[in-house]
Amino acid sequence: MPFQPSKSAAPPAKRCCCLSLTQQILLGLVLGCILGWWMGEISPEAKATWDTWLKVVRDIFLHLIKAMIAPLIFASVVQGIAGTGDMKKVGRIGFKALIYFEIITTLALAVGLLAVNIVKPGAGVTAAAGSGSGTASLAKPLSAAETVLHTFPTSLIDAMARNDVLQIVAFSVLFAMAVIAAGQTGKPVLEFCGSLTQVMFKFAGIIMKFAPFGVGAAIAVTVGHQGLGSLKTLGLLVITLYGTLVVFMVVVFGAVIWIARIPLKPFIRAVREPFILAFTTANSEAALPKAFDLMERFGVPRGIVGFVLPAGYSFNLDGSTLYLALASVFVAQVAETTTGVHFGLGQQIMMVLTLMLTSKGVAAVPRASFLVLVAALQSFNLPVEGAFLILGVDALLDMARTSVNVTGNCLASVVVARWENEFDESKALANFGTVEAAEKSEESS
Repeated sequence: MPFQPSKSAAPPAKRCCCLSLTQQILLGLVLGCILGWWMGEISPEAKATWDTWLKVVRDIFLHLIKAMIAPLIFASVVQGIAGTGDMKKVGRIGFKALIYFEIITTLALAVGLLAVNIVKPGAGVTAAAGSGSGTASLAKPLSAAETVLHTFPTSLIDAMARNDVLQIVAFSVLFAMAVIAAGQTGKPVLEFCGSLTQVMFKFAGIIMKFAPFGVGAAIAVTVGHQGLGSLKTLGLLVITLYGTLVVFMVVVFGAVIWIARIPLKPFIRAVREPFILAFTTANSEAALPKAFDLMERFGVPRGIVGFVLPAGYSFNLDGSTLYLALASVFVAQVAETTTGVHFGLGQQIMMVLTLMLTSKGVAAVPRASFLVLVAALQSFNLPVEGAFLILGVDALLDMARTSVNVTGNCLASVVVARWENEFDESKALANFGTVEAAEKSEESS
């Protein structure tokens, strides 16, 4: 009789080399930093070759991520809103989200203004004359009226082709209302959007297997280009921004988490992967599909995730608004060092209030934060040369502000869900209550 193993036999040992996706991304980040440092030591010809192919790897990953943004947002918003069958709820969620966005971004501007006046990173720094000669070729950020008009697309296909998140959300909300109004006739459309959402999540899971390589290539290119030399003059500015963003997340986000009674450790485990993706790629879109999936797993209803996350990409840029306050006063301090003209606190507050308005219209503008900064400096007769001075380390600054933007939008979706009494805390604890549960949730996605 052949040997039959008993049911009580010990299960096979787990492979010790199996890493979770987060661990793989972190490994890619470390290896990318080492590769970027090595690139700074080789010949220019060899560096150019490495740079070219690393950009190919990085851009393939970003292109695939961007390819899923439009269908994922459209399907999620339509399914989430039309699935409720309640038009009043849509308006209520939107109103609450906008109130929250405005409060948090105002706090971000205030924290940035306070930090830059305490640390004074621009004191003693001088800007070279004539370095801002290229401002005429820069696009201008949208005005308040243009932002409102820009929200509504003339063509859904055009908005999707440009990945204009704000226009896609606006169309999707109106389309979802039409599905509700259509009643039984609209049910097949709702079912299609539900299926499309699930397929796009699976698509995202496939693409995310490539994330460690895309992240490693992206950080290698950044380190290879920036090196450590760029930090000599503007090191204090970089340190100030990073330190202020950490304080903002601990104090402001921490207070929000405490007030909204959000489980802290599970939330950190849920957002760590989108945070790392945003930081290493300096691209909010790279983190959006994963943020969608993880916030839903965290217990936020799909309708709220589908509306709040994309809307936050236009109206809740906490990291970018804090950066604008800090960078604008930094330039004022540089101007004072160069010309001796003092830019007082009252003028700083006026400039910050201006930034509060103009920063809302940056959704579809390339290098948005920099363009808003240039526009504000020109409005207050400050030298734009200071802004071009910041360009030397803008890649490093962009990584920090983008990761905070993504974290803030994830938090916003949970806050609005809690405000609506629809946050499923038991689901958050089940999926992210322990390290093992979080890793299992990542693997299943």
